[in-house]
Amino acid sequence: MKLQAAPDSTLSMAMQDGRGRFGRVTPWVWLVWLVWLFGPEFFFSAKDLAHFPDWLWATLASLPVFLAFYVGAHITPRRHVVWYALAIALLAMAATPFNPFAQTYLVYACAVAASWGTARKSGALVLALLLAYSIEWFWLRFDWGSLVNILILCPIVAGLVITDRIQRLHRADLRLSHDEIRRLAASAERERIGRDLHDLLGHTLSMVALKSELAGRLIERDPSAAKREMADVARVAREALAQVRSAVSGIRAAAMAAELASARLLLEAAGVQMEYWHDPHDLPAEVETCLALVLREAVTNIQRHARANRVEVTVIVGAEQVVLRIRDDGRGGVNERGNGLTGMRERIVTHGGELWIESPRGRGTSVEVRLPLPPAAQNAGHAAQNVVPISAAVVQKAGGQA
Repeated sequence: MKLQAAPDSTLSMAMQDGRGRFGRVTPWVWLVWLVWLFGPEFFFSAKDLAHFPDWLWATLASLPVFLAFYVGAHITPRRHVVWYALAIALLAMAATPFNPFAQTYLVYACAVAASWGTARKSGALVLALLLAYSIEWFWLRFDWGSLVNILILCPIVAGLVITDRIQRLHRADLRLSHDEIRRLAASAERERIGRDLHDLLGHTLSMVALKSELAGRLIERDPSAAKREMADVARVAREALAQVRSAVSGIRAAAMAAELASARLLLEAAGVQMEYWHDPHDLPAEVETCLALVLREAVTNIQRHARANRVEVTVIVGAEQVVLRIRDDGRGGVNERGNGLTGMRERIVTHGGELWIESPRGRGTSVEVRLPLPPAAQNAGHAAQNVVPISAAVVQKAGGQA
């Protein structure tokens, strides 16, 4: 029977936090500290072991019970975690008379308790567990010096768990804010497009309709006047077409800037600092779209896999090509056949471009994309260069752009 984690369990929340497989295995990695349960074998003298003749059997008997409680604590709904924390603490108290190193269970109990409710409620539960265990320890007349370690360690572990949970909630809020910003930006963009098209085409189409009707009435009485009206219709239609193309070009040209801003929000929500420089020259729509999609795929890979702290993105438009560079300081070792890089390469090759990836293990990843510009765009690029040469001077930092 396969165990299914509840949607609000600590295991599910860790996986939803963007840590994926790492979040899935982390709770089980901490089980390595159970080795301390066998401390009597290594730290007790023969005289001490004589006072605890059944410590090994009691420990082996308690382990399956603890594992059941521990697994349950991580897959149960969060409101039920308190019962598993109490159960593990009671197990620690039951095993301690046979094996003083069973205080190890109390560390796990405090860690589970810390993931239960608010920071105040979880902290109160941890203190209650420590107080109950301390009373039993002194009642058993064990060495109080051995208890000090647990009284220090348990609050530290509980504090780390509480802090991690607070940070996880903060990251979730940032992701929600990011999604809301993208939704509002998309809605605002749709409204802007609607207003622009209405302003551009409303008057023009009304004029075309009126002149067409007038030409229809004049075609028999005054053919030359009708011809002039139809010429005006053709002229107005061409102007409207040029205006629509200009508007659409502007909408598409905003794609890269919007994608850069969106990428920054996504990475900052994951705790990654991003800086970007964007050359302000206009790009053909197909080139702009290709670069925006490549940037989106690269940033998604960084957020999911790179474990980076800092990312730099640079877009430079040359006379014959545009260059996109993306660098991070993550763990490197990227597999070029995975993580969506195959699809990225195919998209770039389709547009006649080239892709280079450098990803030495432990030293980050550098992605460079070069896409050729169509002849018309190259001519525009030459004209722009005659006015302002492409250099570091024309590369604007994102923070300075509107």
